Amino acid sequence: MSVRIRLAKTGKTHQVSYRIVAQDARAKRDGRFLEILGYFQPYIKSSANLKINEEKVNFWLAKGAKPTQAVSKLLQKKTG
Repeated sequence: MSVRIRLAKTGKTHQVSYRIVAQDARAKRDGRFLEILGYFQPYIKSSANLKINEEKVNFWLAKGAKPTQAVSKLLQKKTG
């Protein structure tokens, strides 16, 4: 099974938010996921708009999961 770390869309119509999830690569964007790794709320302008559980992310990366381009940018933003 090929695992991707990607964004799953949640929230209201004009206040979209995203979960950062570990998901089978064949699953739909908002479909079944393996684990929630964090969240991203782009409409909030403070530093509280991004929360990532780094232990879980490192666990999935060690297992061979590949992050999408958007999640890669968020991980770089979080680690500085």
